[in-house]
Amino acid sequence: MNDGVNGVALAVFIFFFVLVTAMGFMAARWRRAENEHSLDEWGLGGRSFGTWVTWFLLGGDLYTAYTFVAVPAAIYAAGASGFFAVPYTILVYPLIFTFLPRLWSVSHKHGYVTTSDFVRGRFGSKGLSLAVAVTGILATMPYIALQLVGIQAVLDVMGVGGGEDTNWFVKDLPLLIAFGVLAAYTYSSGLRAPALIAFVKDTLIYIVIAVAIIYIPIKLGGFDDIFAAANDKFTASGNGGVVPGAGGQWTYATLALGSALALFMYPHSITATLSSRSREVIRRNTTILPLYSLMLGLLALLGFMAIAAGVKVENGQLAIPQLFENMFPDWFAGVAFAAIGIGALVPAAIMSIAAANLFTRNIYKDFIKPDATAAQETKVSKLVSLLVKVGALIFVLGMDKTVAINFQLLGGIWILQTFPALVGGLFTRWFHRWALLGGWAVGMVYGTVAAYGVASPTQKHFGGSSDEIPGIGEIGYIGLTAFVLNVLVTVVLTVVLRAVKAPDGVDETKPADYTADAGDPGVQVELPPATAGSSH
Repeated sequence: MNDGVNGVALAVFIFFFVLVTAMGFMAARWRRAENEHSLDEWGLGGRSFGTWVTWFLLGGDLYTAYTFVAVPAAIYAAGASGFFAVPYTILVYPLIFTFLPRLWSVSHKHGYVTTSDFVRGRFGSKGLSLAVAVTGILATMPYIALQLVGIQAVLDVMGVGGGEDTNWFVKDLPLLIAFGVLAAYTYSSGLRAPALIAFVKDTLIYIVIAVAIIYIPIKLGGFDDIFAAANDKFTASGNGGVVPGAGGQWTYATLALGSALALFMYPHSITATLSSRSREVIRRNTTILPLYSLMLGLLALLGFMAIAAGVKVENGQLAIPQLFENMFPDWFAGVAFAAIGIGALVPAAIMSIAAANLFTRNIYKDFIKPDATAAQETKVSKLVSLLVKVGALIFVLGMDKTVAINFQLLGGIWILQTFPALVGGLFTRWFHRWALLGGWAVGMVYGTVAAYGVASPTQKHFGGSSDEIPGIGEIGYIGLTAFVLNVLVTVVLTVVLRAVKAPDGVDETKPADYTADAGDPGVQVELPPATAGSSH
């Protein structure tokens, strides 16, 4: 790692950072609405994005700086088992093709801004809606923190901030500046800012990966030498080579499946989805988003390249930034670092907006101020988006980085427990609202306790996301085991509650709502009475 600052790389990084900052503030004027004081406008971009804007927004949302840093870092540390991210992103798109268009249609018809809005409307249960909202916020917070970790990793490799003995304020000042800029343009421009910046972010990432996958292997002697070096490392470490043994197959498969089920449960994924202008835009995106999976497969190979290049880092998250530093000319290293840095800003903005929308619509409006106007909702959401980012910043600056990673893994386990209420509710109302709440509680408690009991060589608790599957004896993803328990409890309780004729909530949706499109006759956004007059 450089002892001093890499001035050329830093200059290139600053250039792109200033560029996207300007774009972030300019986004407030992009497709400006007549009335900006509503969550539809600030939090969903006016529900106006077409196929390509939605594609870049979803890509910027799902493929983050953490993806750029952590996926190849997993390959660098654990070998081919880290490739689980590739099949799970392939599995997820046929899955979401079945339910995202239905969610978009019913949300457009009734003016739903969050998944909790839909759950409350479908099952007539504020308690279940609150559970989904709280889970979404808890799962999103450490995810935002990890985007800031990604920026910090790049700054560390560039030598910005000084060494470990440097005054804490000077050391963290670059991150504080990046945070301040992110908070400012998100507050002013809402979802339009990351939507516009996503074009730059994804273009840079594609360029960097295309160059890296050709240029670095040439410098290292080709892929034969790269895979041989990786195999030697993992054989010497006692892992049996690049490909893990049969004992790791259950872990690999359950982690891929569980991650696929969880990905579009995250609030930021749904926020980007609901910002599109039609049902057909969603259907088209599910067919072209797999292009990102191709990119992810190539990105993962960087982990093996880091091994072959002799990169030695104590923190695996620094492996890829350090590889770029070592292998690229300084100016292109700056481009690569900018891709990672901007890859953090886009999803962090969307995540903070999504978490703020959940708080505003499903906690503030449902339980604190039911008569809030659309303008008041927007103001609260803007303020909460700032608080969410401040919380993430404190998380990063005040805790060990492994804690942030552990909580993100825990967040994946938690968010998966909202799947039965959301996806189940899109296709059937047979599940009873109290049963869904009971299943959610069992899944949350089991997943949290099981994850707490997992140890690693460096920590006693929350050392990973895999544990023994009860009744099978194999090691598998805790989130998927918790999800299965969740579904079983939900089904059993539903049978019991239906038998005793427990009261259902009021379903405000109709079958036709789930297939409606923006251009269909009579289809228009219906808003709750308290906000109807002030939103349009």
